[in-house]
This record gives sequence, structure tokens and C-alpha cells, in this order.
Amino acid sequence: MSEKPTSLSSAKATIARLAVAPRVEDLGPIGGRFVHALRLIALHERMGRDPVPELAVRLGGVEVAAKALILAQTIAASWPENIHVSRFCCRLLSHDETTIGMFVDAAAQGDRYGFEGALGGLVRSDRMPRLWEGALALAAAELRAV
Repeated sequence: MSEKPTSLSSAKATIARLAVAPRVEDLGPIGGRFVHALRLIALHERMGRDPVPELAVRLGGVEVAAKALILAQTIAASWPENIHVSRFCCRLLSHDETTIGMFVDAAAQGDRYGFEGALGGLVRSDRMPRLWEGALALAAAELRAV
């Protein structure tokens, strides 16, 4: 009899955690900056403008901007559906942004298992190497820009 309340309370706790939207602050610095870059890229795409000049200013260099744009394009080509991004000013993350930020942070830490864990079941395994390489290139550019 004691198992039911425990499992019921555990299920309620899990549902409550899922109901709370993750925030940009929950990500590491590289993942968080990339989510902002992704939002900026989406905004410029809707306006029909080149995002690289503004990305370069906001991210601190053309190399970081170019790597962010390349990674965004790789994600768009690898993702199973259109990527949902929140508004640029919003601190809350969409589910896509959460997953993307997690895999970028895992790659920035050299954590291949964490990277694959974030994408497992979402992205086909044959597409993961390009995402891994793109995330590593972005992290390396970010570290050089510091």
C-alpha cells in the first residue's frame, strides 16, 4: 500500500517539473548564447536580412557569428520538424531551444555521451556527427573570442 502513494507522488512531482518552462539561465554560457543567436537568426530570416553583421556585434566576432549561422543551418537540416524558437526578449525556452542548448553545452564540455543523450530519439544517428562537429566548432570559436 505504501508504494502507490510514493509512485503517485513521484508521478505528480515529475508532471510538475515538466510544467515549469526551462529558462535560458538553466543553460551554460555557450548554449545560452547560441539560443539567443538562433532567435536572432530566425528574426532576420523572417525579415529577409543577413544576420551575420548583428550576430558579429552581439557575439563578439565574425568567426563566432559564422559558426553560429553554420550550426543553425545544420540543425535546421537535421531537425525532424521546423524548430520552434521563442521571442528574442523571452527568458523561457521552447522544448527545441532546451534540447539545442543542452547538446551545444555538452559539446562545449566535450561530453559526447551527454550530446547523444540530448538528441537520442529525436535526431537520426547518421545526422549527429555533423551536429557534433558544428557544436565543437562553435565552442572553439567562442573560446577564441574570449
